[in-house]
Amino acid sequence: MFGVSVIEALRGGLVVSCQAPVDSPLHEPSVIAAIALASQNQGAVGVRIDTPAHVAAVRQRVQVPIIGLWKRQFDGCDVYITPQFQHAAAIAQAGADIIAIDATLRPRPDGESVASLIQKIHADLGKPVMADVDTLESAIAAAAAGADLVGTTLYGYTAETRHLKPPGFDLLSQLCETLSIPTICEGGIASPAMARKALDLGAFSVVVGTAITGIDLQVKAYCEGLRRDRAAEC
Repeated sequence: MFGVSVIEALRGGLVVSCQAPVDSPLHEPSVIAAIALASQNQGAVGVRIDTPAHVAAVRQRVQVPIIGLWKRQFDGCDVYITPQFQHAAAIAQAGADIIAIDATLRPRPDGESVASLIQKIHADLGKPVMADVDTLESAIAAAAAGADLVGTTLYGYTAETRHLKPPGFDLLSQLCETLSIPTICEGGIASPAMARKALDLGAFSVVVGTAITGIDLQVKAYCEGLRRDRAAEC
């Protein structure tokens, strides 16, 4: 397993996903770095960061492991989390300790496979790989391809799982029972109690994003809720 000590640092703890929509004023490297530092200061064992610029800014301010990714859209392709090796290389160069990739069974750009991407990240970058999966089948395939850890990140976000709502506690339990590599619970964790449940089910660590750092989405949800309440009173 690549990066054993880096992965071990995540055991039993909270990883905070410090991201913001591209049209948000929070989508600035310095802001993301400040959020990451605040997370570290309050006990987070790691952070999950999107784009090379944000990874580089965060690397200058935090010491905890960075799970890096780069969301890139391709016409006719649903895979967008670090879809190609060039994106993984840019994230690694920026300072990420772990590279997160989409490891679903969906076709990738230019016909690249999950296995070839993981192999190249290991061989050329020397970084461990977090496989973001949606199903037990994709997790088993990712583990067989050499992934160092898996996450339930894409449960509920693919055509096969769109009818399901995160957190994927059922999937988490299956992964923990089936795989020999660490399983991270990511997606839909909205309270400390839910995070604790994930650990009790066997999660190696827990990633929380929107519930902590998703200011845009959280404020929008509150405002929409208040408008609905007012409309119901009329």
